[in-house]
Amino acid sequence: MALRSRPIIHTLGGTVAAGAVLGTAVLAYSLIEARSYRLRQVVAPVLAPGSNDLRVLHLSDLHLTPGQSDKIAWVNSLAELEPDFVVGTGDFLAHRDSVGPLANALGPLLQVPGAFVLGSNDYFSPGMSNPLAYLRGPSERDRGKPDLPWQELVSALSSGGWADLTNRHDMMTVNHDLIDMRGVDDPHITRDDYSAVAGPFDPTAALRLGVAHAPYLRVIDAMAADGADLILAGHTHGGQVCIPGYGALVTNCDLDTARVKGLSQHHESTMHVSAGLGTSPFAPIRLACPPEATLLRLVARESVADHIPA
Repeated sequence: MALRSRPIIHTLGGTVAAGAVLGTAVLAYSLIEARSYRLRQVVAPVLAPGSNDLRVLHLSDLHLTPGQSDKIAWVNSLAELEPDFVVGTGDFLAHRDSVGPLANALGPLLQVPGAFVLGSNDYFSPGMSNPLAYLRGPSERDRGKPDLPWQELVSALSSGGWADLTNRHDMMTVNHDLIDMRGVDDPHITRDDYSAVAGPFDPTAALRLGVAHAPYLRVIDAMAADGADLILAGHTHGGQVCIPGYGALVTNCDLDTARVKGLSQHHESTMHVSAGLGTSPFAPIRLACPPEATLLRLVARESVADHIPA
């Protein structure tokens, strides 16, 4: 019996060793992928008929720390795209000293017309947590007193004219066309107050825009019901760790995994969820989900029947 067990033990040992090697390789790759920044480019027919095309740069979830020189340089290079409008959907920070480096990263983009909302990580420093808890449902955060300089962040983003849409409404004319826009503070930590901006959009606007950090259904449902042409959000990290050939396991909110990133339809509205550019400093990995920014080319819809397939 002892002689027969040896091949089994040997096989199990080889399997464990092979699994360890594979796991190490996957971890190493995921660390590299987290710094493999990509630009996604998409076209969305969401503007009112007769409107001029609008090039919108969607940035989200930078989770910036002062030492991330490669990310800072890459984001700074996006100014070469010469977008007409920039939207930041929160979680810009991951360190209390990140506002200055963020301003350096955005550089000339801060002088382009734009808008932004904040995310939970613009208020609270990242902390250690059990990564497996992420698979059980949306993460929880301490809702105590914010410890990051979010007021300084708002000042830096507003310095060149970006509109602060955290539970606010604003209008802006870009390319000779009116954008009617509204946003909420982060729904993930229940700072959202859609009632402060609720109601029909301006029917004369070329673009009726809703903005949120986390695409929770209670918020995007309300924006769609009020007639948003386009809803922009982030937060999901595109699932962050995905299964090749299958996709995301979680969204970290109540949105379905089929719409964890990219363009989709939400009722009568088009929605774009950014997979974002960063990670928590305590989990700096991505798998089958590279970090990204998106350049959306918004064009006029030919009729009210135009839509983006789900």
